Amino acid sequence: MEIFIKLSHFFLILFLLIVLHELGHFIPAKLFKTKVEKFYLFFDIKFSLFKKKIGDTVYGIGWLPLGGYVKIAGMVDESMDTEQLKQEPQPWEFRSKPAWQRLIIMLGGVTVNFILAFVIYIGIVFVYGDLDIKTSEVKDGIWVTNPVLERVGLQTGDKIVSIDGKVVESFYDLPEKILLSEKIEVERNGNHTTLDLPKNLIGQIVDENKKGIINLRIPFVVGEIQKESENLGKLQPKDIILEINNQEIKYFDQFSSLAKTMKGQTVNVRILRNEKEEILELKINEEGLLGVRPAMIELSNLEKLGYYNVYRSQYSFFEAIPKGLDKFVDRFSSIGNQLKKMVNPSTGAYKGVEGFYGIYNIFPAVWSWEFFWGITAFLSIMLGIMNLLPIPALDGGHVMFLLYEMITGKKPNDKFMEKAQIVGFIILIALLLYANGNSVFRAFK
Repeated sequence: MEIFIKLSHFFLILFLLIVLHELGHFIPAKLFKTKVEKFYLFFDIKFSLFKKKIGDTVYGIGWLPLGGYVKIAGMVDESMDTEQLKQEPQPWEFRSKPAWQRLIIMLGGVTVNFILAFVIYIGIVFVYGDLDIKTSEVKDGIWVTNPVLERVGLQTGDKIVSIDGKVVESFYDLPEKILLSEKIEVERNGNHTTLDLPKNLIGQIVDENKKGIINLRIPFVVGEIQKESENLGKLQPKDIILEINNQEIKYFDQFSSLAKTMKGQTVNVRILRNEKEEILELKINEEGLLGVRPAMIELSNLEKLGYYNVYRSQYSFFEAIPKGLDKFVDRFSSIGNQLKKMVNPSTGAYKGVEGFYGIYNIFPAVWSWEFFWGITAFLSIMLGIMNLLPIPALDGGHVMFLLYEMITGKKPNDKFMEKAQIVGFIILIALLLYANGNSVFRAFK
């Protein structure tokens, strides 16, 4: 069932993004009376799973789910069909249209991607509102969950004062800001300390192959009790560990540290069960564990227990528009900064490039419309930005040559465009193989 839900997320988002992106090319092409020969979801190398001709256009579904395309008459594209180019230009062909019309056609796909993301963010804000925890109100500091950050000096219990000299108001913005930063100012035991982060921080984190950067400090809530646990029959799901041998345990990370000093011992553990406190005699095994899996705890429950103040904001439709724009701009800027890191070899960020398996793994095991629309907006922006890269075979490559033509008044000849398209296609295949190879390598690391 989990695989089905993940795949449903994956293919539905893929379908939406590809179809809408290609519609962004298709609609202006038709408006400018340019013949569109094919409109395809996925690639139809050798054969199609489905196809039907309506008017001048064949609509179809290919078998290779690496994207989609519209084949526009008189244009050198990924189909590499150059037979038309040997004939005299016809008025309905792409090459016969003014440069400004061709530019609009080529920018149509990414324009739709960006508009789609913006509209989705407006919808998310309007329907779900905002749920937030202020960084300044995380009184007992953060939980550092990645050893790389521990090695550079960040400690559990540190309070984040600023990142690169800027105050980060929302706790949920911290992990990404840390990854892209150079300095972090923290408050530790009442003193302020500035930590210099290594340039290759992202590369080190990828090499460590551990999920998570930092997290909220949470109580130890008992989840599943393992069958081999000596505490089976004593602990129950939803029990909250409060104390071990008269030593207070407010957070799970405190338990982990303390229990390692009590391996193999029988200890008195004070718990909270159904809003009543009890004392249990439990065994800590030789690994420093109780033989249980900690449970996930919702923000609303953390708030009820007095750990954090959770801020909920609801917006009218018109209030949601500027808020949605803020989210779009913030996400656009973030993806742009990540790309800058990736193209700089010294950061090691290129090691974190993910393929389809990596994208599949970000989807939850249970269906969530809020998550679905959020990741759709994020991937739509990423698809738009990636397509703007000045690589032949991408929209950005075509735009680059069109801008050259509009500035110089000279149009690159068809033979040059063919060769550029081949080079661009080779680059894309290499990037695709690298990204998916990265995902597979990390899955088995």
